[in-house]
Amino acid sequence: MKPLKLSALRDFDFKAFAGDFRSLDPKDVGQWPLAPRVTVLVAMLFVLLGLAWWLDWRGQSVELDLKRQDETKLKEEYVAKMKQAVNLDEYRRQLTEIDRSFGAVLKQLPNKSEMEGLLIDINQAGLGQGLQFELFRPGAEAMKDFYAELPITIRVTGNYHDLGAFVGDVAKLPRIVLLGELALAPNKDGRLIMDAVATTYRYLDEEELARQKREKTAKKAK
Repeated sequence: MKPLKLSALRDFDFKAFAGDFRSLDPKDVGQWPLAPRVTVLVAMLFVLLGLAWWLDWRGQSVELDLKRQDETKLKEEYVAKMKQAVNLDEYRRQLTEIDRSFGAVLKQLPNKSEMEGLLIDINQAGLGQGLQFELFRPGAEAMKDFYAELPITIRVTGNYHDLGAFVGDVAKLPRIVLLGELALAPNKDGRLIMDAVATTYRYLDEEELARQKREKTAKKAK
């Protein structure tokens, strides 16, 4: 195709082109000059394209964008699942290790019948270091998902080293006992008074777990 030269535009007769439109007979389109017929056909083409875009293609374009977004999301999910599938054996190994660790921790929790023995062990740990118990008061149990939490408020009197040894002995008990809210103060004879809350735990038996499950179901039903 030859490029359009500037001289050709100068030679174009715009007056004659405009005159072709003034003498058009709308009832006899077949007799129109070539230029008006081409112009009208081009205009109709653009109008049809505009209507097609507005009435149909625009909606299809929006739907296409949504499908592309879904495609991207599905690809990301596929890649994530592929990574999980590749690392499935490692996940299983980690799950087994978690179960083993959880079982080891669970064994450190006494059952309901063993709690009395654990309280005696805490008491004996203090007496064994020559401490004098002024207060040893178990509080109310707080029920959790699979275990119960029992706080024990204690007050003991002794010298600094004996109190430290008592704390160490409690930490060495085969059952989990945590000492918190520690406070030290001197008494009249030069020894120290230690206030603390010893928190221990026990796992719930089957009857307690069943009762807890029934209570949760009843709450959800309300």
